[in-house]
Amino acid sequence: MTRVLNLLRLISLVLAMCHIPLVWAASHQASTPQVQAALVSSVSKVAPGEEITLGVHLKIIPHWHMYWQNPGDSGTVTTVDWQFSQPSEVGEILWPIPHRFKMGPIVNYGYEDEVTLPVKVKVAANLKSGETFKTTAIVDWLVCKEECIPQQVTLALSMPVVVGLPTVAPASGAPSHQPQLHQALLQQPQAAPWPVSLQATKTGLSLHVAASDLTSEAIQDVWFYPYQWGKIAQSADQTKTITKAGIQLAFQLGDAPLKPTETLDGVLVVQEKQRSALVARGYQISTPLIAYASATSAASQYTTAQADASSLGFTTALLLALLGGVVLNLMPCVFPVLSIKALSLVSHEHYSQRQILAQGVVYTLGVLASFALLAGLLIALKAGGAEIGWGFQYQSPLFVIAVAYLMFAVGLSLSGVFSIGGSTAGVGSALADKPGYAGSFFTGVLATVVATPCTAPFMAAALGYALTQSSAKLMLVFLSLGLGLALPYLLLTAWPALHRKLPKPGVWMERTKQIFAFPMYLAAVWLVWVLAQQVGANGVAVALGGMVLIAFAAWLYNTTRLISLKNQIAANVGIALVLVTTLVVSYAYLGDATPEAASQSVKASPTQYWEPYTPEKLAILLAEGKPVFLNFTAAWCISCLVNERVALSQPEVTNAFQQKGITYLKGDWTNQDAHITNLLSKFGRSGVPLYVFYPAGNNAKPIELPQILTPSIVLSNIRSSH
Repeated sequence: MTRVLNLLRLISLVLAMCHIPLVWAASHQASTPQVQAALVSSVSKVAPGEEITLGVHLKIIPHWHMYWQNPGDSGTVTTVDWQFSQPSEVGEILWPIPHRFKMGPIVNYGYEDEVTLPVKVKVAANLKSGETFKTTAIVDWLVCKEECIPQQVTLALSMPVVVGLPTVAPASGAPSHQPQLHQALLQQPQAAPWPVSLQATKTGLSLHVAASDLTSEAIQDVWFYPYQWGKIAQSADQTKTITKAGIQLAFQLGDAPLKPTETLDGVLVVQEKQRSALVARGYQISTPLIAYASATSAASQYTTAQADASSLGFTTALLLALLGGVVLNLMPCVFPVLSIKALSLVSHEHYSQRQILAQGVVYTLGVLASFALLAGLLIALKAGGAEIGWGFQYQSPLFVIAVAYLMFAVGLSLSGVFSIGGSTAGVGSALADKPGYAGSFFTGVLATVVATPCTAPFMAAALGYALTQSSAKLMLVFLSLGLGLALPYLLLTAWPALHRKLPKPGVWMERTKQIFAFPMYLAAVWLVWVLAQQVGANGVAVALGGMVLIAFAAWLYNTTRLISLKNQIAANVGIALVLVTTLVVSYAYLGDATPEAASQSVKASPTQYWEPYTPEKLAILLAEGKPVFLNFTAAWCISCLVNERVALSQPEVTNAFQQKGITYLKGDWTNQDAHITNLLSKFGRSGVPLYVFYPAGNNAKPIELPQILTPSIVLSNIRSSH
């Protein structure tokens, strides 16, 4: 079979070397019996130094076809020799997504009916107004039916040079060509938005695309077109399997098969049914080959990690979640809120024990209701196929700025800028009745909101287990975590001996309350920094402007409480308008804002001792048997930032990495990243931080480090592996 294919390729080349029908055209159009060709441009006039798009539009008669950049088992690629009257830079052909043609055992890649082959051209910068920019394109192609005919045409196009004028009209004599260029650019393959991996198997290759958003009901066809001939057997069927986890394609090896760590490059074309039409989309694929032994080892490691999480046991998961919730109270994001709530008990010394206990119960209900809502969102999103985990809401810039506004408003209230009611029961006291129960409930809600960017010991295993279980078990694990978060304050209110030890009320309470305002301001500053990592500097401007408006609304509220009722109503309307304006402007900007390409926290510089994580980089390093330290972090994860400061950036750790040849990869989960979510789930984790050390050697088992790090913990783990 291989000899037959090689013979066919040789015949095609011989035909191309024989007499080729030539068609000379003084204009931008030319024809052969099988093909009509036209030279098209995105502009009718050119300016010195500008970038324009030129293209060769080819209209092919029925039942004939031409070839893609990889023609397949036979055929030759279409080429264009560009010549310009003044030296200009021309790029490579931007190939639209191809089709496949099967004739017996032969499979070719190319186009039928019509196709436009665009290129980007940087016009010479020394052109002068009034000159003419002339373009000549010598186009060679092979057009085939049962027989194949090599052909050549020469196309020419002249455009005036104009300085300082817009150039939007199509080229002279071709008013309809600009839409064809536009269509060709729309048919360009896009970067694949999903994690992609390629593994060697006993029978060939297996390409896995974690496209969980593509459903088997909508997909009509999937085919991978390699850029290079021989990497896979192009005439063999590509066996596809479509599940909720994504698409898997099985290839047979070609005549020039990939070697381990070598990259398979090409285009994955997915044809979907949308309403009554079929829509084909192309995705660029570039992924290294993981050798069979390495792939088997990695798969078994991931399977073991997932098995460990799922075999944890329901009772154990509930206990770990409870302990994790208790420890969350000591985290810097939660402790100030808990302290403010505990401080409120001092002002409630005249309450009965029953009323004080009720405060604790209502606070606990607020926490549990919030955790139930969070678990419900996770269940709904998972049912929709989303890959999410703990702290996922902080990946939304809208949620981040809303919490920043809330922290800032809490700080203003604690500082005395405004006060709603006379209770210090905490945030939500505006809704408090006489015993302040509503205030207690909403303080529980606030505690949950500020707890989610933190991860405490015991939590990771419990949440990893929960996300692999049924909806009922996931809900119960989250409620256990919430109970742990509420437990210290609940015990304080239920144990009279404890709150009797609290100091007597006095002026110190007001001063202490004002001091607690500053952690709230710091939290707001930190969240604005997170926002900058997500959407850039403009997001910071929006957030700071919103905080100024909130401060104005707070001042206006406080200064209008002693005026007449009519004026109070007018002031309240003004305050409402200010707050609504703040929210609308924030939503208008951040609702459409696109995430930064990479968070500032993971943009490597020449002086840094780590590299940004990519699945391809990790796969290559593991296939080569090199040691790797993997750190998954996020700008909104306080635990992550503390670990990096106190452990991973310490000289003894960085020097050890360098001495032992350990590659330190850092992955950023500040914004949603399907690659990172996929790997987190493989290790049985639902969120960051995740620290994994891969010792040297293809068969070495990865070592998971705890979520709270010290330099000695890191060093002991990397030393124990040698």
